[in-house]
Amino acid sequence: MSEGHDVQALSDVDIHVYEAVASQTVESGGAGMDGLVRACGLTEEEVRHSVTKLVEHGYVVPRGDGYGLGPHTFEVEY
Repeated sequence: MSEGHDVQALSDVDIHVYEAVASQTVESGGAGMDGLVRACGLTEEEVRHSVTKLVEHGYVVPRGDGYGLGPHTFEVEY
């Protein structure tokens, strides 16, 4: 992730979704939408909106039918 990215600028929902992507990526190599909706306890629309924002900013990248982590300079504890 470039230095222009500021994780503190993300909303609580975006951070929650990012953490779910990170957790599922570590466990299974990627995160699918159904798994993210279950893990986050949000509506599919809310998760899709957040994932779109995370992809636009490079935090999350499309990977096959799901998502993975983009380059980053911070750690996520879960």
